[in-house]
Amino acid sequence: MVMRCFAATCLVMLPLAAFAQQPSAQRDESVVVTSGEGVIQAVPDRAWITVSAESRASTPREAQQKNAQAMKPVQDRLRAAGVPEDAIKTTAYDLQPDWDYSNNRRVLRGYVARNSVEVRIDGIDRVGELLETVVNAGATSVENIRFDVKDRDRLERDALRMAVADARARATALAAGAGMSVSTILRIDEQGVSAPPPVPFRRETLQAADVAVGPPIAAGAIEIRARVTLTSLLK
Repeated sequence: MVMRCFAATCLVMLPLAAFAQQPSAQRDESVVVTSGEGVIQAVPDRAWITVSAESRASTPREAQQKNAQAMKPVQDRLRAAGVPEDAIKTTAYDLQPDWDYSNNRRVLRGYVARNSVEVRIDGIDRVGELLETVVNAGATSVENIRFDVKDRDRLERDALRMAVADARARATALAAGAGMSVSTILRIDEQGVSAPPPVPFRRETLQAADVAVGPPIAAGAIEIRARVTLTSLLK
């Protein structure tokens, strides 16, 4: 067996015993294994934010009541701003005792109720406006902003096609360098499609909630990156 490697590409000269489905006349030929990458940059047209309201009280029931009173105007203001009902989803609700420590003893201070909803925003230009809306309505934290594109599935498929074309071009170039050519694609392995993680955005950046305009939000561009490995038969 002879193997020649160039970066992420390997030209493997070996009998094709592993490819039993190939005709016997081809079993003394060679294969080339190449990696390809496809990258697409897209402008986000959709965003999600997590909005929470936290309330404290001396009893669990009172904490729950205060929390409901705090969260209701937030959701009402979102609906009044044109956010559809199916774009507002409760993601977490919890009620916990609030402990303090004094003289090495744990002392119950009361209870904390927290309600979190995820809001889908179908227009990037409205993100800053809606952030200000929920804070002015009583939200105590706004976090986990993430941007995305509505047609992500199509863009991921386009990136995969680009990755396969890149891997095939590398195979063709490597084969030509060895005085050979690509005969058949034997195998394509998808190595994954990735995008950057959500951008964190927290309440501390929204302290100036009394300003006349919402905080500036820059969505930038989303990079969708696909990788594949191609195994080709040479002749």
